[in-house]
Amino acid sequence: MKGKVVLITGANGGLGTHVTQAFLAAGASVIGTSRKIQQSDFKSPGFTAMPAELSTRESAAALVDEIVARFGRIDVLAHTVGAFAGGQSIAETDDATFRRMFDLNLNSAFYVLRAVLPAMRKTPNGRIIAIGSRAAVDPGAGVGAYSASKAALVSLIRTVAAENKDVGITANVILPGTMDTPTNRKVIPNADISKWVQPANIANLILWLASDAGVDVNGAVIPVYGKEA
Repeated sequence: MKGKVVLITGANGGLGTHVTQAFLAAGASVIGTSRKIQQSDFKSPGFTAMPAELSTRESAAALVDEIVARFGRIDVLAHTVGAFAGGQSIAETDDATFRRMFDLNLNSAFYVLRAVLPAMRKTPNGRIIAIGSRAAVDPGAGVGAYSASKAALVSLIRTVAAENKDVGITANVILPGTMDTPTNRKVIPNADISKWVQPANIANLILWLASDAGVDVNGAVIPVYGKEA
């Protein structure tokens, strides 16, 4: 990854922290963004914190414009932003919850992709990796808004893969099962954590997809379910 410019959204989150560390360890120049990220979150000289709100077209465009102005290009986008809401049937789901799931799990991806792609199409062999969810293809009761938003993200990423293969860009989406993050440990306290997916393993997969070795993988929907499969 030496010489590569990598944008990681949700860079200081439960998964994003591992992704950021993996790319930094591989020698990339990493721009990490989230609402509250700070330069002190990562000690590496290869890290640059750029706080941003990705819920609007304007904020996503401003972030990408700043990155291109400072670094010249974007080689890799690792989109880890997302949120979960559950516990309600479709009949019980309120408008605010439904909108929130689509804002955080789909619209944020759309805005950052629309901003990144014009710049990335000028860079040979760009890489896009997004984090979906097993619920996108295996929905369960009580998580309809979440599942629908993640399923839409899968369609969005596969469309990006089809539209940009002409310039060597690959776009893939990873579907993790339950991940072993501090948040999940807190909200599911009695679970068998040994069955959960380790975030570091997802980070290593993202790193591989972004590498030269991953050049032939495009439009893939990759299940990573751990021992819950």
